[in-house]
Amino acid sequence: MPFTLTRGVVGLPLLAIALGLPAAHAADEVQNTSTTTASPVPSTLQPVSQEQLDRAATATADWLHSNGSYAQTRYYQGTQINRTNVAKLKPAFIFQTAVNESMETAPIVSNGVMFITTSFNHVYAVDAATGKEFWHYKHKMGPVTTFCCGPNNRGVAISGDRLFMGTLDSKLVALDAKTGKVLWQTEIADPDQGYSETMAPAVVDGKVLIGTNGGEYGIRGFVKAFDANSGQLLWTFYTIPETGQEGVWATKDATGRDEKRDIDAEKQQLAAKGGDFYKTLGGGVWMTPAIDRQTKTVFFVVGNPSPDLYGAIRPGDNLYTDSLVAIDLDTGKYKWHYQYVPHDVWDLDAVSPPILIDVRDNDGKMIPGVVHAGKTGHVYVHDRATGRLIRYSQAMIPQENMWTLPTAAGARMLPGANGGVEWSPIAFDPKTRFVYAANLHQPMTYQVEEAAYPGGSKLWLGGAFKVIANEQQWGKLSAVNVDTGKVAWDYKTEQPLIGGVLATAGGLVFNGEGNGLFRAFDSATGKKLWEFQCGAGVNAPAVSYSVHGKQYVAVAAGGNTQIDFKRGNTVLVFALP
Repeated sequence: MPFTLTRGVVGLPLLAIALGLPAAHAADEVQNTSTTTASPVPSTLQPVSQEQLDRAATATADWLHSNGSYAQTRYYQGTQINRTNVAKLKPAFIFQTAVNESMETAPIVSNGVMFITTSFNHVYAVDAATGKEFWHYKHKMGPVTTFCCGPNNRGVAISGDRLFMGTLDSKLVALDAKTGKVLWQTEIADPDQGYSETMAPAVVDGKVLIGTNGGEYGIRGFVKAFDANSGQLLWTFYTIPETGQEGVWATKDATGRDEKRDIDAEKQQLAAKGGDFYKTLGGGVWMTPAIDRQTKTVFFVVGNPSPDLYGAIRPGDNLYTDSLVAIDLDTGKYKWHYQYVPHDVWDLDAVSPPILIDVRDNDGKMIPGVVHAGKTGHVYVHDRATGRLIRYSQAMIPQENMWTLPTAAGARMLPGANGGVEWSPIAFDPKTRFVYAANLHQPMTYQVEEAAYPGGSKLWLGGAFKVIANEQQWGKLSAVNVDTGKVAWDYKTEQPLIGGVLATAGGLVFNGEGNGLFRAFDSATGKKLWEFQCGAGVNAPAVSYSVHGKQYVAVAAGGNTQIDFKRGNTVLVFALP
């Protein structure tokens, strides 16, 4: 995932007054204590069972996973808000946090209580129908935080009576859902070595699964499982194997295009260097894994190798970077992988979380599949059992000079280092058979320079990727037929899209833009049906739920550090009048 230097924070003061809405919470100075209580959580908040987590995809009252379910399709079954009435959608309430910085959170909702996270690891519990605050937790950050792309947090996981959050200083924290009090805390990895956490964890069968950031700092990536009751480490899967990371010396990407590698030179480099560079080869896991409950398999995608652009120091395919990986849920043992971009020197890593759906094989048979949308601008459809690539979609955004190698002066290639589809979660509608993906178009040049490992707390890119100032940037929301790979429709936006998508059984697709516009589209045709100006960049994925039979749609408007969209501190919740 790319690193971007940005300007200072842009505030979003008095948003409630600007919208003419009741402010659910006015941001005050956070007290020195870790947790403050505004009001007791109602007794209706009950522990969340494993059965509830398993059937979350069909539930309409709650939103129990950051991406809706273990399958991560971000599809909400409720139909109260639909294509015939969405034009009447109005803000029900807003909630203003104490943190005026980028927001990429997907709120969790359980029994009418919403749990919101912010940058710098604050957590709020609020009434999901009114915005009334119950409690506010502020993580006491350690002395070292080293992170790429903003101080974001993408959400908590819930199980039983506990919430789980990864932190910027690479801790895993368990909170009491009713009080916000810390139950336990454990270190995931050493922040002094460049490790940090922004992803929402997953909880299943008493295990908390979490990956790591740090691909820009020379870490060795992983997914770890911790005991949900005690915080004890259960297993670790390293995304950089100790041996064999050179792979098969592949010369082509997943679509069969030549990557212009000099394999002979790389083999000479490996012979001279030895194989110890696995310790700093990167491979962060940015986003929440998908979980197949029947086969007890965990699916996740792996980010870029380190350093991002200077590949001579890391000869070989650099497994398992830029890959979709399947491992065993109980043991963390490897099952299979599929690498999209071997020996990536363009920072086109795999970051958007995979989804689990049935897909049509090449002979027309429906089989269990796993789907990933890449920074390359393609949607990839795989056989879930083996990882075999069944098809890839038409390119959703322009591709020019593909796999032109970075140079000292800078070489132009599209897509740029942000994508395509960045970390933004995609959504799938089983009625249309479309996946919906938020894309960026940012023309860039890739500049390479020799760079030795500088130590874990220092940025290690081995060059730079630079936006081309005189070329237009924009975004595109695309609907892709997973059975054919064809783009069914798309909607072009003024600014690059980053943040994610929500689809609903009401025939709707929701997506936000960095200029503050939050929109609803007809899922079948792409026709824009509704929009609302939220006052700051809508760069987070929306969620939907219901309370006392009333459906709500919630989204965070806090902007984005990575592409420098207008900052804010607000979660907006919408409903029909």
